[in-house]
Amino acid sequence: MTTLSQKPSSSLASSTDPLQLIDVDHVRFYVGNAKQAAFFYAHCFGFTIDQYSDLTTGNRKTAEYLLTQGNIRFIITSAMSADHQAAVEVMKYGDGVKDVAFTVFDAAKAWEKAVKNGAEVAYEPYTMSDATGSITYAGIKTFGRTIHTFVSRSGGYDLPKVKQGGVFAPKFKKVEGLAVNDYNKKNPCGLKYTDHLVGNVEFGRMNHWVAWYENVMEFSMFKHFDDKDIATEYSALMSKVMSSGQGLIKIPINEPAPGKRKSQVQEYLDWHDNTPGVQHLALRCDDELHSIAALRGRGVDFLAIPEAYYDKVWDRVDTMLKAHGHHAVKEDHTKVKDLGILVDADDEGYLLQLFTKPLQDRPTLFFEIICRRGSQSFGKGNFKALFESLEIEQARRGNL
Repeated sequence: MTTLSQKPSSSLASSTDPLQLIDVDHVRFYVGNAKQAAFFYAHCFGFTIDQYSDLTTGNRKTAEYLLTQGNIRFIITSAMSADHQAAVEVMKYGDGVKDVAFTVFDAAKAWEKAVKNGAEVAYEPYTMSDATGSITYAGIKTFGRTIHTFVSRSGGYDLPKVKQGGVFAPKFKKVEGLAVNDYNKKNPCGLKYTDHLVGNVEFGRMNHWVAWYENVMEFSMFKHFDDKDIATEYSALMSKVMSSGQGLIKIPINEPAPGKRKSQVQEYLDWHDNTPGVQHLALRCDDELHSIAALRGRGVDFLAIPEAYYDKVWDRVDTMLKAHGHHAVKEDHTKVKDLGILVDADDEGYLLQLFTKPLQDRPTLFFEIICRRGSQSFGKGNFKALFESLEIEQARRGNL
């Protein structure tokens, strides 16, 4: 049944702000083969293949798999026909992120407010209901191919129930007896949250999308990095970080900056049909050493950090932490180096981070694994080492 009405979830207090975000409801990927992609993310990153929706559940348009880990929910989607939007987009862009969806109190009202603020419609509100409960969806377009869906849930589809293992949506069924799920339960990778996502946009368009998030989504500016902050001998980019009012999600917007050679942002655009999109998702963990070791053991390819990086990093980080009255990095320094992890500090504390290589054949989407020990920044002190590593990979691909 489809309607345009929806009551806020009974288990969540109502809000007077339609654009108040409750959670990252899910991130939807468009891929060429959802079953195979689901097993890739399960095997390599420890996700549970929790539920599925396909021909056997009454879904005639797509095959979809819900992957879960901590409070992370990915929907892996592939088309069942050549004219479906997912098939068209995979042909143009390859596998990647299509939709970053937010749970809100009332999806229709959030959508109406965003459209009033200037958003372009991706699709109008509609509700799916069955004996379990109801879910209302409504979508707006953001940079390039990407959309944001507002989601409000009630009954058995209420988000707290979903987090406890309830059915995600109509036409989804629980997966039973899957060996990879049993293995991942016994050998966790420790990923907890979607910390932030980065959007790559064309040269000269960063400020446009910054204003869009300020005016349409009512986000605020969190940090700004220019080409003096993010540059090497060969390439540079500029970035402005947008944050939701509740601090739920941060969205850095990157654009290329002039350099001697091609930046990572321009390489992304070149292999993404010259269309903006999500460059990477940052997944937060509580123990960087454990998570990186577990992921490396599963075959995840990470960027190689130059050994010389570790000759200077500890003095830089310790000096910053001491200057602001914080304790030194508690993680074992030798293990940090052996695992190739990056470390940075600011006035609030420190963080540990590492970036995968692209997750598909096209050099587009990748993941960041990040652990925060107070710092809420993005590793400014690591930019040079990180970009030098990226440039090595670009040169190997013939794209520098």
